[in-house]
Amino acid sequence: VIVLLLIWRPTRERIVKIVYKNANKQSVVKEKNKEKILELIKSKKKITNNDVEKNLEVSDATATRYLNELEKDEKIKQVGKTGKYVYYKKV
Repeated sequence: VIVLLLIWRPTRERIVKIVYKNANKQSVVKEKNKEKILELIKSKKKITNNDVEKNLEVSDATATRYLNELEKDEKIKQVGKTGKYVYYKKV
């Protein structure tokens, strides 16, 4: 292991490329998932956070973040304040 580290020393440039590449992949996945949410709303007319979790296989926090971003972009609207009666519909 030590020999490998000596042979392949990651330079700052290599590290930046790796980090940038991973960040770019994550943003592509995020945008695709947000598009899937919009498609889901078209077919169901209204969705819940749980619908997003199940259909995209993401955590509660990730589903909430996606829904909040779409709401901020004025693509969807939240109906209800908190709890099990909250759902989202297309604007």
